[in-house]
Amino acid sequence: MTQVQTAPDRQALRDHLVASRIAGDVATPRDNNLGNFTRMSRREPLYLFGLEPVGEWTFADVLAVMVERCGVRPDPGYTHGPDTIDPDRTIERLDAMADRLREAAARRERVLVATGHPVGLRPTHTAVARGLAAAGCTLLTPADGWEQPADPDFGHQRGVIRYVDGVAVLGGDGVASAYKHTHSPQGMRAMLADLAASGQEPPDLVVADHGWAGAAGQAGIDTVGFADCNDPALFVGEAEGRVLACVPLDDNVAPHLYGPLTAYLLARAGLAA
Repeated sequence: MTQVQTAPDRQALRDHLVASRIAGDVATPRDNNLGNFTRMSRREPLYLFGLEPVGEWTFADVLAVMVERCGVRPDPGYTHGPDTIDPDRTIERLDAMADRLREAAARRERVLVATGHPVGLRPTHTAVARGLAAAGCTLLTPADGWEQPADPDFGHQRGVIRYVDGVAVLGGDGVASAYKHTHSPQGMRAMLADLAASGQEPPDLVVADHGWAGAAGQAGIDTVGFADCNDPALFVGEAEGRVLACVPLDDNVAPHLYGPLTAYLLARAGLAA
């Protein structure tokens, strides 16, 4: 459960992001970043997150957008060691996400919340889902129990859609099985197909990451989400207008370290903690 805490001001949040290495000098390896930039530029499905970029997006293009929108080191000759995320960019896009959440709450929109990070970022998604529900939004839960097939394009990963406190995650084959880290867009595609099959409109807003966010953005749905500096697809999606707000951060620190960020986001959005 997300721990309720006082929302930090902008400077305090910036200091925390850097100290916790959520932004600033992060632990994500530079060689992993460059490798993933290359894989995305080659249009490898697992690294597109369900998006279909219209631009050419060469390796140089991807690196340039990651410098601009994430804050990675600009020198292509820097190939090993830690990389960087601009903490000011993190807060700027967090503000943009919060503003869209505020709109959703005011309009009492229909919202889908999903995460491929069932440990680190799930408490943040849970807090957002609870805040939106308390504001009168409808949390959608389509395709509950849908079984994801082992598609070679997405690493042969199998699983089942589960909802935990209103947040979609990929679970194991059994109810008690561990939730899975996933990049696949298959789950979001299944949820949107399930809504359509039952005669329902798509959600007004999706709050997500990885393939959950990419597939929603590709479908033309207002989408806000989080992405690490080794996950360029959502930043490309933001650059092309498919993703409304992509918040750059290290997505693999201890869950409690996201607490101040979560508190800041909820306060900015006017949502209950």
